[in-house]
Amino acid sequence: MSERLAVPPNITIVPLPAKCPELNPQENVWEFMRDNWLSNRVFACYDDIVDHCADAWNKLEDQPWRIMTLGLRDWAHGF
Repeated sequence: MSERLAVPPNITIVPLPAKCPELNPQENVWEFMRDNWLSNRVFACYDDIVDHCADAWNKLEDQPWRIMTLGLRDWAHGF
């Protein structure tokens, strides 16, 4: 962690252990996008990759309910 980071007294930094995707909801978002919109594709060039990824991201952005469900953790509901 950076020594230059100004952490307010009411915030506790908890470093995530390495290789624990279950603690990072963003991992579920990427997994969903890969499984549904980004897998099994052949791209002609770099621009095709960027365009396809942008399209997938825009599809997800249009579905806020899906983003919320992807970020939920069963074990976190008790807090």
